[in-house]
Amino acid sequence: MSNSAPLGDPQQITDGDKLDLKTKLAYGAGDLGPAITANIAIFFLMIFFTNVAGIPAGLAGSILMIGKIWDAVNDPIVGVLTDKTKSRWGRRLPWLFYGAIPFGIFFFLQWIVPRFSANESANVWWLFWYYVAIGVISQVFYTVVNLPYTAMTPELTQNYDERTSLNSFRFAFSIGGSILSLILAKIIFEQIPSREQQYIVLAAICGVISVLALYWCVWGVRDRILAFEAKRTQTEESASIPYQEQFKIVFSNRPFLFIIGIYLFSWLAVQVTASIIPYFAVNYMRLRESDVPTVLIAVQGTALLMLFVWSALSQRVGKKAVYFMGMSLWMLAQAGLFFLQPGQIALMYTLAVMAGFGVSTAYLVPWSMMPDVIELDELQTGQRREGIFYGFMVLLQKFGLAFGLFVVGIALEASGFIEATPGQSTLPTQPESALFAIRIATAPLPAIFLIGGLLLTYFYPITREMHAEILLKLRERQQNQS
Repeated sequence: MSNSAPLGDPQQITDGDKLDLKTKLAYGAGDLGPAITANIAIFFLMIFFTNVAGIPAGLAGSILMIGKIWDAVNDPIVGVLTDKTKSRWGRRLPWLFYGAIPFGIFFFLQWIVPRFSANESANVWWLFWYYVAIGVISQVFYTVVNLPYTAMTPELTQNYDERTSLNSFRFAFSIGGSILSLILAKIIFEQIPSREQQYIVLAAICGVISVLALYWCVWGVRDRILAFEAKRTQTEESASIPYQEQFKIVFSNRPFLFIIGIYLFSWLAVQVTASIIPYFAVNYMRLRESDVPTVLIAVQGTALLMLFVWSALSQRVGKKAVYFMGMSLWMLAQAGLFFLQPGQIALMYTLAVMAGFGVSTAYLVPWSMMPDVIELDELQTGQRREGIFYGFMVLLQKFGLAFGLFVVGIALEASGFIEATPGQSTLPTQPESALFAIRIATAPLPAIFLIGGLLLTYFYPITREMHAEILLKLRERQQNQS
């Protein structure tokens, strides 16, 4: 590309590679909506099903598993479609523009508790199928806006370090949105006594914010994306590769397989911990339900502050070293949570802050690695297929998350966890077996996933020097074609 760094210095940032603050802010805003909705779902959907809708933990875990599996299935489909989309706004932006409003509506519908039958047993099954149906549709629109958004990263800049900076803005909005949703949750939980009404109000506010943020992104990055699309159509090789061959190339890309594993292990740890923390805080630590957002803010707030620290540090020591530092602190925090005793509130918040150091690297590092893999594929095939790579990355990640959430739900039910009945003012007292299962899911289980991520990161093959060589060869090819 003509706006790439000079051949003699692939890492030098030219005016074309350097993104202005306006573009970075607009791009970051695109992750605000998905982050707010996903954050509320990760932290509260499981406990909403068991403590508000009155669905047994095993069935609740099954709802989440079905939604995640379907979400995984539709990811590569949408990824391929976005790669093939032709419009005056490019390949990605129309998906965000038309998908934003349905995305907000179906997110809201997940948080109401319709009454289908006076018979409690029958009503549970009606609710089960209602949440499965709404969850499946909601996940479709989540993919419609989120996957094209994530695929835009390598289209905005090709510079190795500038991409890390861009992802810092993205995840600053992502974690900032998570914190905003938790602040809203705390305020709403304290002001509204009815658990059912709490979640309806929270979902409505978060849905509106999400839609508006997506439109900010569309308008803010439009010029940069359209400039990339114009250049791409001039330089991309015209020969198309059959889908089966494309998939074969994707999975023969060795660095891509490493990133899949790193991301899967990192986010298994994040999602399992996030889903179980509300139970840990309320049932084991004996905090009020309105205190749960404060605990979560300690984690997410630290993660937000550390994003830019890790981003700057990665330019000095590399992405691998940053990932190792963050995850090591997180593993120490996980170990401490297992031995924590009720009443040790100050220590609990200290461990939450430590965990935030690692959570920020789980956000930043895997996504910063992905564009490098896409350019390796472009060097090998002559085509840019961001949608395919992002789609399959998220597909495999979500299959893993679906299994993890299902196991957590089944483990809670097998341990004797007692769900609430709809409208119940006080929560049931849990048996010791359920409390022990909650502690296992909070600490040792995520720690195992983190170890897996560390092992894969150690062997990840693309370095800054290798990426510079890839860009150099791509520029030489583009010059020869022109």
